[in-house]
Amino acid sequence: MTDALQEKLKNLPNQAGVYFHKDKTGQIIYVGKAAILKNRVRQYFQKSRRRDPKTEALVAEIYDTDWVTVESELDALFVEAEMVRRYMPRYNILLRDDKSSLYVRINYNDPYPSVTVTHRPLDDRAEYFGPFFNGGEVKRALRYLRKPFPYSTHANVIPKRACLQYHLGLCPGLEENKTSLSDYRANLRKLMQFLRGEREKVIQKMEEDMQKAAKKQDFETAAKIRNQYYALKALSKQIVFSDHEFLDISKDRGLQGLADLLGLKDVPRRIEGYDISHMQGTDNVASMVVFTNGLPDKANYRKFKMRIPGNNDFAHMHEAITRRLSEKNVKAWGIPDLFLIDGGKGQVAAAIRARDEMGVSRPMVGLAKREEEIVVHLEKSQVNVSKIELHNQRAIVSESDDFIMILLPKSSDIVKLLQRIRDESHRFAVSYHSILKGKRQTASALDDIPGIGPVTRKKLLRTFGSFRGVREANEGEIAQVVGEARAKQILAALPKPPKSNP
Repeated sequence: MTDALQEKLKNLPNQAGVYFHKDKTGQIIYVGKAAILKNRVRQYFQKSRRRDPKTEALVAEIYDTDWVTVESELDALFVEAEMVRRYMPRYNILLRDDKSSLYVRINYNDPYPSVTVTHRPLDDRAEYFGPFFNGGEVKRALRYLRKPFPYSTHANVIPKRACLQYHLGLCPGLEENKTSLSDYRANLRKLMQFLRGEREKVIQKMEEDMQKAAKKQDFETAAKIRNQYYALKALSKQIVFSDHEFLDISKDRGLQGLADLLGLKDVPRRIEGYDISHMQGTDNVASMVVFTNGLPDKANYRKFKMRIPGNNDFAHMHEAITRRLSEKNVKAWGIPDLFLIDGGKGQVAAAIRARDEMGVSRPMVGLAKREEEIVVHLEKSQVNVSKIELHNQRAIVSESDDFIMILLPKSSDIVKLLQRIRDESHRFAVSYHSILKGKRQTASALDDIPGIGPVTRKKLLRTFGSFRGVREANEGEIAQVVGEARAKQILAALPKPPKSNP
């Protein structure tokens, strides 16, 4: 440990937070969380502690350490997980035991909503929170949260009578109408608010509801809310990790550096990223991802099925931004502090043209994939690139037509933030494109058969699981579903499965 680092560590606070170990080049090599930063970070440098070889290798490379504080342990898990995804430190990959991230899933709109965890979020209209990299801590957090926000975990099989968890006050008891569906959903909304980091709003609403119930002399309801209120207050003493409400974004080097580089008046609290995905001009889609305070806000992600046909990324980007900035969507979603376009000059120019046509005034830049250059229109991007920051960031700058291309070091906090947003918008676009492609391929193969309508198609797919299953079924199996006459018709029209080589 260097003398400078030793002196720096004297200023470690007695607070919860997230810390960043760096090597000599300034590259972040490990991100961790701590209930008390002062105790946890110093443990790395205690010679008396036994460490495994991987941790020894990590400590040998630590040249500098930074940290950010959060209000409590409630916030550290999500912040740590997001920073690992942003910076992808190599020692987090080496030291982590659980290899895939975990999401909290709430199927709020179902007739029997439940709260579960999953490794794979789907496009199924459920609410997802995450990702989290330590499954044990997430599950423990949910156990603590279940006391102030009783929820069901019966995702697949609904019990016929109230479960043990109901009698412990941890489940709503929808099976026996112990709680109405509307009251249960109201409780889930509070839980989702809490997971999004809106803790103070939840507490304030509880206080208001408690006072209203007391004024109406509905003391039973007031007592119920009071118990929920105290249970929620007690969470600050537990090791439970929520979202990002209490993260001081002025300490997020990526956000602050981006604001300084682009000459923005304030740190961009809401950044929206856009990407286009298609396959040779078919199943064209656009994605819109939202990062709030530097962290993904999955509840606000949106997707657009393109109306303009063909393989034209510029036209599709123009359409996506036009639809995003329609009066209806602006009213419902607001306007971001910064638009990030996945692409080069052509995509950025198309997006800017759509923005200007819709009469909106917001900064807009692009990130080109090949060299990870930040693409800025000299006149219309509505940013004021700082020459001082270009020098401080060791940027390589080139100009072409009406654009300036900014190439920052790959280790830059700004690049890591923009890459994270761009990669997330690409993932979301490709995911939606794959869904549309699969639906089209399956639907067209069965719809082209004379006499097969939507109802029959659903029966076949439900029975055999997929188009391939239908194709491989024999006449007798299909006849049991649709009758003998139609089974012969289907088999005659379906393409034969490929023969396997002997």
